[in-house]
Amino acid sequence: RSFQLDFEEDCFRKDGVPFRYISGSIHYARVPRPAWRDRLLKMYMSGLSTVQVHIPWNYHEPLPGVYDFAGDRDVEAFLDLTAELGLLVILRPGPYICAEWEMGWLWVGWGGGCSRAELPSPSPAYLAAVDSWLHVLLPKIKPRLYQHGGNIISVQVENEYGSYYACDYEYLRHLLGSFRALLGNEVLLFTTDGSQVEELRCGTLQGLYATVDFGPDSNVTEAFGAQRRVEPKGPLVNSEYYTGWLDYWGEAHASTSAGRVARGLEDMLQLGASVNMQVVTWWGAQPRGADFKDQYKPVTTSYDYDAPLSEAGDPTEKLFAIRTVISKFQALPVRLMPPATPKSRTAWLPRARPSFLQYADLLDVLDVLCPLGPIQSQFPLTFEAIKQAHGFVLYRTRLPRDVLDPATLGAPPHGVCDRGYVMLQQEYQGTLERDGQTTLRVTGRAGDTLDVLLENMGRISFGANISDFKGLLGNLSLDSSPLSNWLIYPLAIDTAIQQGWPHAALPKSSRGSRAGPAFYTGTFETPGITWDTFVKFPGWSKGQLWINGFNLGRYWPRRGPQQTLFVPGSVLHAGRPNNITVLELEGAP
Repeated sequence: RSFQLDFEEDCFRKDGVPFRYISGSIHYARVPRPAWRDRLLKMYMSGLSTVQVHIPWNYHEPLPGVYDFAGDRDVEAFLDLTAELGLLVILRPGPYICAEWEMGWLWVGWGGGCSRAELPSPSPAYLAAVDSWLHVLLPKIKPRLYQHGGNIISVQVENEYGSYYACDYEYLRHLLGSFRALLGNEVLLFTTDGSQVEELRCGTLQGLYATVDFGPDSNVTEAFGAQRRVEPKGPLVNSEYYTGWLDYWGEAHASTSAGRVARGLEDMLQLGASVNMQVVTWWGAQPRGADFKDQYKPVTTSYDYDAPLSEAGDPTEKLFAIRTVISKFQALPVRLMPPATPKSRTAWLPRARPSFLQYADLLDVLDVLCPLGPIQSQFPLTFEAIKQAHGFVLYRTRLPRDVLDPATLGAPPHGVCDRGYVMLQQEYQGTLERDGQTTLRVTGRAGDTLDVLLENMGRISFGANISDFKGLLGNLSLDSSPLSNWLIYPLAIDTAIQQGWPHAALPKSSRGSRAGPAFYTGTFETPGITWDTFVKFPGWSKGQLWINGFNLGRYWPRRGPQQTLFVPGSVLHAGRPNNITVLELEGAP
Protein backbone atom coordinates (compact mmCIF):
# COMPACT_ATOMS: atom_id res chain seq x y z
CA ARG A 1 0.00 0.00 0.00
CA SER A 2 1.37 3.40 -0.95
CA PHE A 3 0.24 6.95 -1.61
CA GLN A 4 2.88 9.07 -3.31
CA LEU A 5 3.63 12.04 -5.53
CA ASP A 6 4.56 11.46 -9.17
CA PHE A 7 6.57 14.44 -10.39
CA GLU A 8 6.94 13.06 -13.90
CA GLU A 9 3.25 12.44 -14.62
CA ASP A 10 2.05 15.35 -12.41
CA CYS A 11 -0.30 13.20 -10.37
CA PHE A 12 -0.75 11.24 -7.17
CA ARG A 13 -0.16 7.50 -7.24
CA LYS A 14 -2.17 5.22 -5.01
CA ASP A 15 -0.69 1.72 -4.90
CA GLY A 16 1.30 2.68 -7.98
CA VAL A 17 -1.77 3.70 -10.02
CA PRO A 18 -2.46 7.35 -11.04
CA PHE A 19 -5.05 8.78 -8.67
CA ARG A 20 -7.09 11.97 -8.34
CA TYR A 21 -9.25 12.70 -5.30
CA ILE A 22 -12.49 14.69 -5.12
CA SER A 23 -12.96 15.49 -1.47
CA GLY A 24 -15.21 17.36 0.95
CA SER A 25 -14.47 18.95 4.33
CA ILE A 26 -16.34 17.95 7.47
CA HIS A 27 -15.70 19.04 11.07
CA TYR A 28 -16.68 16.23 13.43
CA ALA A 29 -16.54 18.73 16.30
CA ARG A 30 -19.37 20.68 14.69
CA VAL A 31 -21.65 17.76 13.82
CA PRO A 32 -23.59 15.90 16.56
CA ARG A 33 -22.09 12.44 16.96
CA PRO A 34 -25.42 10.70 16.23
CA ALA A 35 -25.38 12.49 12.84
CA TRP A 36 -21.81 11.58 11.83
CA ARG A 37 -22.89 8.57 9.76
CA ASP A 38 -25.70 10.47 8.02
CA ARG A 39 -23.40 13.33 6.93
CA LEU A 40 -20.58 11.04 5.82
CA LEU A 41 -22.96 8.79 3.89
CA LYS A 42 -24.41 11.79 2.04
CA MET A 43 -20.90 12.94 1.17
CA TYR A 44 -20.07 9.48 -0.15
CA MET A 45 -23.29 9.34 -2.18
CA SER A 46 -22.40 12.71 -3.70
CA GLY A 47 -19.49 11.02 -5.46
CA LEU A 48 -16.75 12.09 -3.07
CA SER A 49 -13.96 9.57 -2.60
CA THR A 50 -12.32 11.43 0.26
CA VAL A 51 -13.10 13.65 3.23
CA GLN A 52 -10.87 16.28 4.75
CA VAL A 53 -10.91 16.18 8.56
CA HIS A 54 -9.80 19.01 10.86
CA ILE A 55 -8.53 18.06 14.34
CA PRO A 56 -9.02 20.93 16.81
CA TRP A 57 -6.25 21.35 19.36
CA ASN A 58 -8.11 23.52 21.88
CA TYR A 59 -11.16 21.23 21.61
CA HIS A 60 -9.15 18.24 22.79
CA GLU A 61 -6.81 20.06 25.21
CA PRO A 62 -9.06 22.56 27.02
CA LEU A 63 -6.50 22.98 29.82
CA PRO A 64 -2.73 22.47 29.75
CA GLY A 65 -2.04 18.76 29.85
CA VAL A 66 -5.75 17.85 30.14
CA TYR A 67 -6.93 15.87 27.10
CA ASP A 68 -10.46 14.88 26.11
CA PHE A 69 -11.15 12.30 23.40
CA ALA A 70 -14.46 10.99 24.76
CA GLY A 71 -18.01 11.22 23.40
CA ASP A 72 -18.37 13.84 20.67
CA ARG A 73 -14.58 14.32 20.88
CA ASP A 74 -13.77 10.71 19.97
CA VAL A 75 -11.79 11.43 16.82
CA GLU A 76 -10.64 7.82 16.54
CA ALA A 77 -14.26 6.64 16.37
CA PHE A 78 -14.94 9.24 13.68
CA LEU A 79 -11.94 8.15 11.62
CA ASP A 80 -12.97 4.51 12.00
CA LEU A 81 -16.41 5.43 10.68
CA THR A 82 -14.93 7.08 7.59
CA ALA A 83 -13.02 3.87 6.89
CA GLU A 84 -16.13 1.75 7.41
CA LEU A 85 -17.96 3.82 4.78
CA GLY A 86 -15.13 3.47 2.27
CA LEU A 87 -13.89 7.06 2.41
CA LEU A 88 -10.26 8.12 2.27
CA VAL A 89 -9.11 10.89 4.63
CA ILE A 90 -6.98 13.99 4.25
CA LEU A 91 -6.03 14.98 7.78
CA ARG A 92 -5.55 18.54 9.05
CA PRO A 93 -4.15 18.26 12.60
CA GLY A 94 -2.77 21.79 12.81
CA PRO A 95 -1.52 22.99 15.16
CA TYR A 96 -3.32 25.91 13.46
CA ILE A 97 -6.20 25.15 11.09
CA CYS A 98 -8.29 28.39 11.03
CA ALA A 99 -11.84 27.04 10.43
CA GLU A 100 -13.42 30.23 11.87
CA TRP A 101 -12.97 28.82 15.37
CA GLU A 102 -11.38 30.60 18.31
CA MET A 103 -7.74 31.30 17.39
CA GLY A 104 -8.01 28.79 14.55
CA TRP A 105 -8.19 25.96 17.10
CA LEU A 106 -4.83 26.96 18.60
CA TRP A 107 -4.61 26.30 22.29
CA VAL A 108 -5.62 29.38 24.30
CA GLY A 109 -2.52 29.92 26.41
CA TRP A 110 -3.11 31.81 29.62
CA GLY A 111 -1.70 35.30 29.37
CA GLY A 112 -1.42 34.87 25.61
CA GLY A 113 1.65 32.71 26.18
CA CYS A 114 0.83 29.96 23.73
CA SER A 115 -0.18 31.12 20.29
CA ARG A 116 1.32 31.88 16.90
CA ALA A 117 1.03 35.53 17.96
CA GLU A 118 4.45 35.12 19.57
CA LEU A 119 6.06 34.74 16.19
CA PRO A 120 8.28 35.59 14.33
CA SER A 121 10.30 34.08 17.19
CA PRO A 122 8.14 31.32 18.70
CA SER A 123 9.00 30.93 22.35
CA PRO A 124 10.13 27.66 23.88
CA ALA A 125 6.80 27.59 25.76
CA TYR A 126 4.80 27.65 22.52
CA LEU A 127 6.94 25.02 20.79
CA ALA A 128 6.84 22.82 23.89
CA ALA A 129 3.03 23.04 23.96
CA VAL A 130 2.86 22.16 20.25
CA ASP A 131 5.19 19.20 20.71
CA SER A 132 3.26 17.94 23.74
CA TRP A 133 0.01 18.06 21.75
CA LEU A 134 1.51 16.31 18.74
CA HIS A 135 3.02 13.59 20.95
CA VAL A 136 -0.49 12.86 22.26
CA LEU A 137 -2.34 13.12 18.95
CA LEU A 138 -0.11 11.69 16.24
CA PRO A 139 0.41 8.25 17.82
CA LYS A 140 -3.39 7.86 17.50
CA ILE A 141 -3.07 8.75 13.80
CA LYS A 142 -0.07 6.68 12.73
CA PRO A 143 -1.84 3.27 12.69
CA ARG A 144 -4.55 4.80 10.49
CA LEU A 145 -2.17 6.00 7.77
CA TYR A 146 -2.76 4.42 4.38
CA GLN A 147 0.70 2.84 4.38
CA HIS A 148 -0.18 1.03 7.62
CA GLY A 149 -3.52 -0.31 6.45
CA GLY A 150 -5.66 2.74 7.28
CA ASN A 151 -7.40 5.29 5.11
CA ILE A 152 -5.44 8.52 5.79
CA ILE A 153 -3.66 9.34 2.53
CA SER A 154 -2.06 12.70 3.44
CA VAL A 155 -1.52 15.04 6.38
CA GLN A 156 -1.43 18.84 6.31
CA VAL A 157 1.20 20.69 8.35
CA GLU A 158 0.04 24.11 9.62
CA ASN A 159 -2.46 26.03 7.48
CA GLU A 160 -2.24 29.19 5.37
CA TYR A 161 0.93 30.16 7.23
CA GLY A 162 1.84 32.42 4.33
CA SER A 163 -1.06 34.70 5.30
CA TYR A 164 0.66 35.35 8.63
CA TYR A 165 3.22 38.11 8.87
CA ALA A 166 6.06 36.08 10.42
CA CYS A 167 7.44 34.14 7.43
CA ASP A 168 9.47 31.99 9.83
CA TYR A 169 10.95 28.96 8.07
CA GLU A 170 12.54 27.69 11.29
CA TYR A 171 9.06 27.28 12.74
CA LEU A 172 7.95 25.26 9.72
CA ARG A 173 11.13 23.16 9.90
CA HIS A 174 10.40 22.44 13.55
CA LEU A 175 6.89 21.22 12.67
CA LEU A 176 8.18 19.17 9.74
CA GLY A 177 10.68 17.46 12.03
CA SER A 178 8.00 16.68 14.61
CA PHE A 179 5.57 15.24 12.05
CA ARG A 180 8.27 13.10 10.45
CA ALA A 181 9.50 11.82 13.81
CA LEU A 182 6.00 10.80 14.90
CA LEU A 183 4.45 9.66 11.59
CA GLY A 184 7.45 8.36 9.65
CA ASN A 185 8.99 9.21 6.31
CA GLU A 186 6.42 7.58 4.02
CA VAL A 187 3.36 9.72 4.74
CA LEU A 188 2.66 12.55 2.30
CA LEU A 189 2.87 15.89 4.14
CA PHE A 190 1.61 19.10 2.54
CA THR A 191 0.83 22.78 3.10
CA THR A 192 -2.05 24.96 1.93
CA ASP A 193 -1.88 28.68 1.15
CA GLY A 194 -3.67 31.31 -0.88
CA SER A 195 -2.67 31.80 -4.49
CA GLN A 196 -0.77 35.08 -4.00
CA VAL A 197 3.00 35.09 -4.52
CA GLU A 198 3.76 36.36 -1.00
CA GLU A 199 1.47 33.80 0.61
CA LEU A 200 3.17 30.93 -1.16
CA ARG A 201 6.64 32.33 -0.51
CA CYS A 202 6.14 32.41 3.27
CA GLY A 203 3.90 29.38 3.70
CA THR A 204 5.86 26.69 1.86
CA LEU A 205 8.94 24.66 2.71
CA GLN A 206 11.01 22.03 0.94
CA GLY A 207 9.81 18.64 2.12
CA LEU A 208 6.17 19.76 2.31
CA TYR A 209 4.16 19.58 -0.92
CA ALA A 210 2.63 23.01 -1.60
CA THR A 211 -1.08 23.27 -2.49
CA VAL A 212 -3.36 26.27 -2.90
CA ASP A 213 -6.91 27.28 -1.99
CA PHE A 214 -9.36 29.51 -3.87
CA GLY A 215 -13.03 29.87 -4.72
CA PRO A 216 -15.24 29.97 -7.80
CA ASP A 217 -14.58 33.67 -8.43
CA SER A 218 -10.87 33.01 -9.01
CA ASN A 219 -9.31 32.38 -12.39
CA VAL A 220 -8.47 28.68 -12.24
CA THR A 221 -5.53 28.94 -14.63
CA GLU A 222 -3.96 31.82 -12.71
CA ALA A 223 -4.51 30.18 -9.33
CA PHE A 224 -2.90 26.91 -10.37
CA GLY A 225 -0.20 28.94 -12.11
CA ALA A 226 0.70 30.28 -8.67
CA GLN A 227 1.05 26.72 -7.38
CA ARG A 228 3.26 25.90 -10.35
CA ARG A 229 5.66 28.70 -9.40
CA VAL A 230 6.54 26.83 -6.19
CA GLU A 231 5.75 23.28 -7.37
CA PRO A 232 6.73 23.14 -11.08
CA LYS A 233 5.89 19.43 -11.17
CA GLY A 234 3.40 17.25 -9.34
CA PRO A 235 -0.41 17.17 -9.07
CA LEU A 236 -2.51 20.34 -9.17
CA VAL A 237 -4.40 20.61 -5.88
CA ASN A 238 -7.02 23.02 -4.55
CA SER A 239 -7.12 22.03 -0.88
CA GLU A 240 -10.00 24.34 0.03
CA TYR A 241 -12.47 25.21 -2.71
CA TYR A 242 -14.96 27.69 -1.27
CA THR A 243 -18.50 26.60 -2.06
CA GLY A 244 -19.83 29.56 -0.07
CA TRP A 245 -18.71 31.92 2.65
CA LEU A 246 -19.31 32.53 6.33
CA ASP A 247 -21.77 34.95 7.95
CA TYR A 248 -20.91 37.76 10.36
CA TRP A 249 -23.32 39.21 12.90
CA GLY A 250 -24.88 42.35 11.50
CA GLU A 251 -24.20 41.64 7.84
CA ALA A 252 -26.24 40.12 5.02
CA HIS A 253 -26.29 36.34 4.63
CA ALA A 254 -23.47 35.26 2.32
CA SER A 255 -24.39 33.06 -0.63
CA THR A 256 -22.75 31.63 -3.73
CA SER A 257 -24.84 30.25 -6.56
CA ALA A 258 -24.84 26.53 -7.34
CA GLY A 259 -24.02 27.30 -10.97
CA ARG A 260 -20.86 29.24 -10.14
CA VAL A 261 -19.65 26.53 -7.79
CA ALA A 262 -20.33 23.79 -10.34
CA ARG A 263 -18.59 25.65 -13.19
CA GLY A 264 -15.48 26.25 -11.09
CA LEU A 265 -15.35 22.60 -10.03
CA GLU A 266 -15.70 21.39 -13.59
CA ASP A 267 -12.92 23.71 -14.78
CA MET A 268 -10.54 22.26 -12.17
CA LEU A 269 -11.45 18.65 -12.85
CA GLN A 270 -10.92 19.17 -16.58
CA LEU A 271 -7.33 20.14 -15.74
CA GLY A 272 -6.88 16.87 -13.87
CA ALA A 273 -6.68 18.63 -10.51
CA SER A 274 -7.50 17.10 -7.13
CA VAL A 275 -10.03 19.18 -5.22
CA ASN A 276 -11.28 19.43 -1.67
CA MET A 277 -14.35 21.59 -1.13
CA GLN A 278 -16.38 22.87 1.77
CA VAL A 279 -19.41 20.55 1.88
CA VAL A 280 -21.02 20.34 5.33
CA THR A 281 -22.55 23.27 7.20
CA TRP A 282 -21.66 23.28 10.88
CA TRP A 283 -23.79 24.26 13.84
CA GLY A 284 -23.72 24.55 17.61
CA ALA A 285 -22.33 26.54 20.49
CA GLN A 286 -18.69 25.57 20.24
CA PRO A 287 -16.62 28.75 20.39
CA ARG A 288 -17.00 30.63 17.15
CA GLY A 289 -14.10 32.67 15.89
CA ALA A 290 -14.01 36.07 14.28
CA ASP A 291 -12.26 37.92 11.49
CA PHE A 292 -10.61 41.32 11.54
CA LYS A 293 -11.17 43.30 8.36
CA ASP A 294 -10.75 46.95 9.35
CA GLN A 295 -12.89 46.05 12.34
CA TYR A 296 -13.78 43.07 14.51
CA LYS A 297 -16.30 40.75 12.78
CA PRO A 298 -17.66 37.90 14.92
CA VAL A 299 -19.03 34.82 13.16
CA THR A 300 -22.65 33.74 13.68
CA THR A 301 -23.61 30.64 15.67
CA SER A 302 -24.61 28.77 12.53
CA TYR A 303 -21.46 28.42 10.45
CA ASP A 304 -23.90 28.20 7.55
CA TYR A 305 -21.42 28.84 4.75
CA ASP A 306 -24.24 28.44 2.20
CA ALA A 307 -22.93 24.88 2.09
CA PRO A 308 -24.06 22.00 -0.14
CA LEU A 309 -25.23 20.11 2.98
CA SER A 310 -27.20 22.30 5.38
CA GLU A 311 -26.62 22.38 9.15
CA ALA A 312 -29.55 19.94 9.46
CA GLY A 313 -27.85 17.62 6.98
CA ASP A 314 -30.21 18.37 4.11
CA PRO A 315 -28.93 18.01 0.52
CA THR A 316 -29.29 21.28 -1.38
CA GLU A 317 -29.46 22.25 -5.01
CA LYS A 318 -25.74 22.99 -4.76
CA LEU A 319 -24.95 19.44 -3.64
CA PHE A 320 -26.82 17.94 -6.60
CA ALA A 321 -25.04 20.38 -8.97
CA ILE A 322 -21.69 19.20 -7.59
CA ARG A 323 -22.80 15.58 -7.92
CA THR A 324 -23.71 16.15 -11.57
CA VAL A 325 -20.26 17.58 -12.30
CA ILE A 326 -18.54 14.67 -10.55
CA SER A 327 -20.57 12.19 -12.63
CA LYS A 328 -18.87 13.55 -15.75
CA PHE A 329 -15.48 12.40 -14.49
CA GLN A 330 -16.15 9.22 -12.49
CA ALA A 331 -18.92 6.77 -11.72
CA LEU A 332 -21.25 7.62 -8.87
CA PRO A 333 -22.38 5.17 -6.18
CA VAL A 334 -25.41 3.25 -7.38
CA ARG A 335 -27.51 3.91 -4.26
CA LEU A 336 -29.83 6.88 -4.00
CA MET A 337 -28.91 9.97 -2.03
CA PRO A 338 -30.37 9.75 1.51
CA PRO A 339 -33.22 12.24 1.94
CA ALA A 340 -33.36 15.30 4.15
CA THR A 341 -33.73 14.52 7.83
CA PRO A 342 -37.33 14.66 9.08
CA LYS A 343 -38.20 17.87 10.95
CA SER A 344 -40.61 18.40 13.79
CA ARG A 345 -42.89 21.44 13.83
CA THR A 346 -43.12 21.18 17.59
CA ALA A 347 -43.24 24.94 18.05
CA TRP A 348 -46.67 24.89 16.42
CA LEU A 349 -48.01 22.46 18.99
CA PRO A 350 -49.61 23.77 22.20
CA ARG A 351 -47.51 21.58 24.48
CA ALA A 352 -44.31 22.65 22.72
CA ARG A 353 -44.64 26.33 23.47
CA PRO A 354 -42.58 26.90 26.61
CA SER A 355 -44.19 28.91 29.39
CA PHE A 356 -41.29 30.97 30.67
CA LEU A 357 -40.67 32.00 34.23
CA GLN A 358 -38.01 34.59 34.91
CA TYR A 359 -35.89 32.56 37.23
CA ALA A 360 -33.39 35.20 38.35
CA ASP A 361 -31.32 38.20 37.44
CA LEU A 362 -27.81 37.06 36.70
CA LEU A 363 -26.51 39.27 39.52
CA ASP A 364 -28.65 37.36 42.03
CA VAL A 365 -27.07 33.97 41.31
CA LEU A 366 -23.35 34.72 41.30
CA ASP A 367 -22.91 32.20 44.12
CA VAL A 368 -24.12 29.46 41.76
CA LEU A 369 -22.26 30.66 38.67
CA CYS A 370 -19.00 31.43 40.48
CA PRO A 371 -18.90 29.08 43.49
CA LEU A 372 -15.27 29.86 44.34
CA GLY A 373 -16.01 33.54 44.66
CA PRO A 374 -14.45 36.57 42.98
CA ILE A 375 -10.84 37.52 42.34
CA GLN A 376 -9.76 40.85 43.82
CA SER A 377 -7.61 43.17 41.73
CA GLN A 378 -6.75 46.86 41.75
CA PHE A 379 -7.43 46.96 38.01
CA PRO A 380 -9.35 44.70 35.60
CA LEU A 381 -7.78 41.41 34.51
CA THR A 382 -8.34 39.75 31.15
CA PHE A 383 -10.08 36.42 30.62
CA GLU A 384 -6.71 34.87 29.90
CA ALA A 385 -5.16 36.20 33.11
CA ILE A 386 -7.86 34.50 35.21
CA LYS A 387 -7.89 31.32 33.07
CA GLN A 388 -11.36 31.83 31.61
CA ALA A 389 -11.28 30.62 28.02
CA HIS A 390 -14.85 31.38 26.86
CA GLY A 391 -18.20 32.71 27.93
CA PHE A 392 -18.67 35.52 30.45
CA VAL A 393 -16.81 37.33 33.22
CA LEU A 394 -18.43 39.83 35.60
CA TYR A 395 -16.41 42.87 36.72
CA ARG A 396 -17.67 44.68 39.87
CA THR A 397 -16.60 47.87 41.59
CA ARG A 398 -18.23 50.79 43.45
CA LEU A 399 -18.70 54.40 42.53
CA PRO A 400 -16.00 56.40 44.34
CA ARG A 401 -18.18 59.53 44.71
CA ASP A 402 -21.65 60.94 44.29
CA VAL A 403 -22.58 61.43 40.65
CA LEU A 404 -25.65 63.64 40.79
CA ASP A 405 -25.25 65.02 37.28
CA PRO A 406 -24.75 62.53 34.46
CA ALA A 407 -21.10 61.53 34.14
CA THR A 408 -19.39 59.63 31.34
CA LEU A 409 -18.55 56.02 32.03
CA GLY A 410 -16.04 55.18 29.34
CA ALA A 411 -13.58 52.58 28.13
CA PRO A 412 -10.30 53.25 26.30
CA PRO A 413 -10.08 52.37 22.59
CA HIS A 414 -10.24 48.58 22.16
CA GLY A 415 -10.72 48.31 25.91
CA VAL A 416 -13.95 46.26 25.78
CA CYS A 417 -13.62 42.81 24.21
CA ASP A 418 -16.18 42.17 23.12
CA ARG A 419 -19.47 43.36 24.68
CA GLY A 420 -20.01 44.77 28.16
CA TYR A 421 -23.50 44.86 29.74
CA VAL A 422 -23.49 47.62 32.36
CA MET A 423 -25.62 47.60 35.54
CA LEU A 424 -25.64 50.21 38.31
CA GLN A 425 -27.38 49.13 41.50
CA GLN A 426 -28.70 46.16 39.45
CA GLU A 427 -30.39 48.49 36.96
CA TYR A 428 -29.36 47.93 33.36
CA GLN A 429 -27.71 51.04 31.89
CA GLY A 430 -26.76 49.89 28.40
CA THR A 431 -24.05 48.08 26.48
CA LEU A 432 -20.43 48.92 25.66
CA GLU A 433 -19.17 47.28 22.49
CA ARG A 434 -15.89 46.70 20.71
CA ASP A 435 -15.66 48.95 17.65
CA GLY A 436 -18.97 50.48 18.75
CA GLN A 437 -20.35 52.44 21.66
CA THR A 438 -17.69 52.83 24.36
CA THR A 439 -19.35 55.38 26.69
CA LEU A 440 -22.52 55.63 28.75
CA ARG A 441 -23.95 58.46 30.87
CA VAL A 442 -24.66 57.42 34.45
CA THR A 443 -25.72 58.90 37.80
CA GLY A 444 -25.46 57.41 41.28
CA ARG A 445 -24.26 57.72 44.85
CA ALA A 446 -20.86 56.99 46.36
CA GLY A 447 -20.67 53.27 47.12
CA ASP A 448 -23.24 52.24 44.52
CA THR A 449 -22.38 48.90 42.89
CA LEU A 450 -21.25 49.04 39.27
CA ASP A 451 -21.30 45.72 37.39
CA VAL A 452 -20.06 45.07 33.86
CA LEU A 453 -20.78 41.64 32.36
CA LEU A 454 -18.20 40.97 29.63
CA GLU A 455 -19.01 38.58 26.79
CA ASN A 456 -16.40 36.88 24.63
CA MET A 457 -17.88 36.90 21.11
CA GLY A 458 -15.04 34.81 19.65
CA ARG A 459 -11.31 35.22 19.25
CA ILE A 460 -9.91 36.24 15.87
CA SER A 461 -9.05 33.11 13.93
CA PHE A 462 -7.09 34.38 10.94
CA GLY A 463 -4.31 36.82 10.13
CA ALA A 464 -1.88 38.95 12.09
CA ASN A 465 -4.42 39.95 14.79
CA ILE A 466 -4.80 36.42 16.12
CA SER A 467 -3.61 37.43 19.61
CA ASP A 468 -7.06 38.51 20.74
CA PHE A 469 -7.36 39.01 24.49
CA LYS A 470 -10.82 39.13 26.06
CA GLY A 471 -12.47 41.06 28.88
CA LEU A 472 -11.76 44.60 30.07
CA LEU A 473 -8.36 45.25 28.50
CA GLY A 474 -8.13 48.72 30.01
CA ASN A 475 -9.57 50.41 33.03
CA LEU A 476 -13.01 52.01 32.89
CA SER A 477 -13.12 55.64 33.91
CA LEU A 478 -15.73 57.99 35.29
CA ASP A 479 -15.31 61.42 33.72
CA SER A 480 -11.73 60.42 32.90
CA SER A 481 -10.96 59.29 36.46
CA PRO A 482 -9.94 55.61 36.47
CA LEU A 483 -12.02 53.22 38.55
CA SER A 484 -10.22 50.74 40.78
CA ASN A 485 -10.69 47.98 43.35
CA TRP A 486 -12.42 45.40 41.21
CA LEU A 487 -14.02 42.09 42.08
CA ILE A 488 -13.80 39.76 39.09
CA TYR A 489 -16.16 36.77 38.76
CA PRO A 490 -15.30 34.09 36.16
CA LEU A 491 -18.71 32.58 35.40
CA ALA A 492 -19.15 28.84 34.81
CA ILE A 493 -22.63 29.04 33.32
CA ASP A 494 -22.33 25.92 31.15
CA THR A 495 -21.17 23.85 34.12
CA ALA A 496 -24.05 24.99 36.32
CA ILE A 497 -26.69 24.26 33.67
CA GLN A 498 -25.16 20.88 32.78
CA GLN A 499 -25.42 19.97 36.46
CA GLY A 500 -29.18 20.64 36.41
CA TRP A 501 -29.38 24.27 37.50
CA PRO A 502 -31.77 26.07 37.52
CA HIS A 503 -34.37 23.32 37.00
CA ALA A 504 -33.05 21.23 39.89
CA ALA A 505 -32.95 24.25 42.23
CA LEU A 506 -35.76 25.59 44.37
CA PRO A 507 -38.12 27.87 42.45
CA LYS A 508 -37.52 31.59 42.74
CA SER A 509 -40.20 34.22 42.49
CA SER A 510 -40.33 36.20 39.30
CA ARG A 511 -40.22 39.98 39.35
CA GLY A 512 -41.50 40.12 35.81
CA SER A 513 -39.59 40.86 32.63
CA ARG A 514 -37.15 43.74 32.75
CA ALA A 515 -34.00 44.88 31.02
CA GLY A 516 -30.58 43.41 31.72
CA PRO A 517 -29.00 39.98 31.98
CA ALA A 518 -31.44 37.41 33.41
CA PHE A 519 -32.22 33.71 33.20
CA TYR A 520 -35.58 32.42 31.99
CA THR A 521 -36.60 28.80 32.31
CA GLY A 522 -39.38 26.60 31.06
CA THR A 523 -40.30 23.17 29.77
CA PHE A 524 -41.88 21.80 26.62
CA GLU A 525 -42.82 18.38 25.31
CA THR A 526 -42.20 16.69 21.99
CA PRO A 527 -44.72 14.17 20.70
CA GLY A 528 -43.53 10.59 20.31
CA ILE A 529 -40.39 10.85 18.19
CA THR A 530 -37.69 13.49 18.65
CA TRP A 531 -36.92 14.98 15.25
CA ASP A 532 -34.69 17.88 14.37
CA THR A 533 -36.28 21.27 14.75
CA PHE A 534 -35.47 24.98 15.05
CA VAL A 535 -36.03 27.68 17.66
CA LYS A 536 -37.03 31.21 16.75
CA PHE A 537 -36.81 34.24 19.08
CA PRO A 538 -39.52 36.82 18.26
CA GLY A 539 -39.17 39.80 20.58
CA TRP A 540 -35.99 38.61 22.28
CA SER A 541 -32.83 40.71 22.03
CA LYS A 542 -29.58 38.79 22.46
CA GLY A 543 -28.50 35.84 24.53
CA GLN A 544 -27.85 32.11 24.68
CA LEU A 545 -30.07 29.03 24.70
CA TRP A 546 -29.72 25.68 26.47
CA ILE A 547 -32.02 22.68 26.02
CA ASN A 548 -31.58 19.75 28.41
CA GLY A 549 -28.25 21.21 29.46
CA PHE A 550 -26.93 21.41 25.89
CA ASN A 551 -25.68 24.83 24.82
CA LEU A 552 -27.18 25.59 21.41
CA GLY A 553 -25.40 28.91 21.03
CA ARG A 554 -26.10 32.61 20.63
CA TYR A 555 -29.24 34.19 19.27
CA TRP A 556 -29.25 37.82 18.16
CA PRO A 557 -32.25 38.43 15.91
CA ARG A 558 -31.98 42.22 16.16
CA ARG A 559 -28.51 42.12 14.64
CA GLY A 560 -28.98 39.13 12.32
CA PRO A 561 -28.67 37.70 9.76
CA GLN A 562 -29.27 34.46 11.69
CA GLN A 563 -32.81 34.25 13.08
CA THR A 564 -33.11 30.64 14.28
CA LEU A 565 -31.06 28.07 16.16
CA PHE A 566 -30.91 24.48 14.94
CA VAL A 567 -31.93 21.84 17.52
CA PRO A 568 -30.81 18.29 16.69
CA GLY A 569 -33.36 15.67 17.65
CA SER A 570 -30.60 13.88 19.57
CA VAL A 571 -30.66 16.52 22.35
CA LEU A 572 -34.43 16.24 22.90
CA HIS A 573 -36.41 13.88 25.15
CA ALA A 574 -39.45 12.03 23.81
CA GLY A 575 -42.47 11.59 26.03
CA ARG A 576 -41.16 13.66 28.94
CA PRO A 577 -40.52 17.35 29.56
CA ASN A 578 -37.55 19.07 27.94
CA ASN A 579 -35.85 21.74 30.05
CA ILE A 580 -35.13 25.03 28.32
CA THR A 581 -32.99 27.81 29.77
CA VAL A 582 -32.40 31.20 28.18
CA LEU A 583 -29.85 33.78 29.25
CA GLU A 584 -31.24 37.03 27.85
CA LEU A 585 -28.64 39.78 28.04
CA GLU A 586 -30.50 42.95 27.15
CA GLY A 587 -34.25 42.55 27.43
CA ALA A 588 -36.84 39.79 27.08
CA PRO A 589 -40.23 40.38 25.48
